[in-house]
Amino acid sequence: MLRFIAVFVGIACLAGCSSAPVQEMSDARQAIAAARVAGATEGTSPELYAAQAAITRAEKHIEAQEYTRARLAAMEAKHHAGAALTNAQHIDAQHGETQHAATPADQSH
Repeated sequence: MLRFIAVFVGIACLAGCSSAPVQEMSDARQAIAAARVAGATEGTSPELYAAQAAITRAEKHIEAQEYTRARLAAMEAKHHAGAALTNAQHIDAQHGETQHAATPADQSH
């Protein structure tokens, strides 16, 4: 019985992996969009550039019906986009602190 369950779980995993990674692609695209809204660009953020390259690879894998590779590339894109978002937020926070620190000195003149 345990062997039957293990085989069934294995088949279920294979069946799940054989479909297009719709959710992963959506997650990756949303993460890329969020990084852009935060100010990241491909030119200023190597992480966003890597995310865009990975999502492009994922799309090509989907066209070739290589769904496992597409899923992995989409997950990679989401990871890189998350790092780009974090970096953009960090830069924005530093920029805000710099402006805030400069404001009192500017007002005293």
